[in-house]
Amino acid sequence: MIALRSRWFVALALAPCLITVAKQAQSATPPNSAILISGSSTVYPFSKAAIETYASRQNKGVAFKAEAVGTSAGFRQFCSKGIVIAAASRPINSKELAACKANGVRFLELPVAFDAITVVVNPSNSFAKEISTAQLRTLWERNAQGKVMRWSQVNPSWPNTPIRLCGPGKDSGTYDTFNKAINGNETNSRQDYTASEDDNVLVKCVAQDPNSLGYFGFDYYQANRSRLKALAVDGLRGSVTPSVSAVQSSRYLPLSRPLFFYVNDQALKSNPALRSLIVATLEQGVKVAQKAGVIPLQDSTYRLVTNKLYRNVLGSAFAGKLPIGLTVGQVLERSFDEHKKPQFR
Repeated sequence: MIALRSRWFVALALAPCLITVAKQAQSATPPNSAILISGSSTVYPFSKAAIETYASRQNKGVAFKAEAVGTSAGFRQFCSKGIVIAAASRPINSKELAACKANGVRFLELPVAFDAITVVVNPSNSFAKEISTAQLRTLWERNAQGKVMRWSQVNPSWPNTPIRLCGPGKDSGTYDTFNKAINGNETNSRQDYTASEDDNVLVKCVAQDPNSLGYFGFDYYQANRSRLKALAVDGLRGSVTPSVSAVQSSRYLPLSRPLFFYVNDQALKSNPALRSLIVATLEQGVKVAQKAGVIPLQDSTYRLVTNKLYRNVLGSAFAGKLPIGLTVGQVLERSFDEHKKPQFR
């Protein structure tokens, strides 16, 4: 990361110019215009916090709205030009890249925070304190459907009582990432569970049933700590409980992941309010992330992302693939790569 920061240092000096221009341009924003941030339910609290932080500092003539429809649904809206900002809990995939290209949608891929996919149980559960990735696979893979139905089937020392599962639906980026990390494939999941793209539904599912287990974004666990119990996950770095420090130090693997804003390049150039919103969000990135309950990047990293915006580095750095088990530094190195193959720019 030191080499990365050095490589960008000179260009960073110019980033304040972008902030100044964006703030000056705000006065030219037409009244009653609206900007919609749509997509991931995990990123939704960050999107809301970004809008609130920006609105408190700018004129009130611009309307903003955030909605949670799931990462995949957000990308469908984005690549069909229905929205100009997609909030995503995974990188854009090859099918979505092709759809954006077919519709002439060029974009910037901006990391805005990190997340820990958190495995939770009801607080009254006294026996489960940690779970391994192998046990999660036993419980959640497609072959478990209709077969693995009791706690004792996951761990023989656990009681022989029914288990109720609560998890994201198929339009969720959390669904894709969890299944790739745990089951080896984004679509390898049992379907006999309570599914929703609304994480509040999943929180309620676990909080109201002593026999339940679920998984979703860290921010929803943070907001409901009194109603949920997080399990340590025995993964690539041993048994680790999800936390801000565990993710920032790259210990909570393989269930850590970056969160993104995807921003339409044409809209970014033509709409001063949109550019001002993005700049203000990155400028206040740590504050926005903390307000939302997600895991912030470092201040220096938000400056690097601002510089990526300033340099107008287009396209995805992930070549349509879902990375699993990368450290924070590896994700950021890849995200700032300016030597991507043309088809991914």
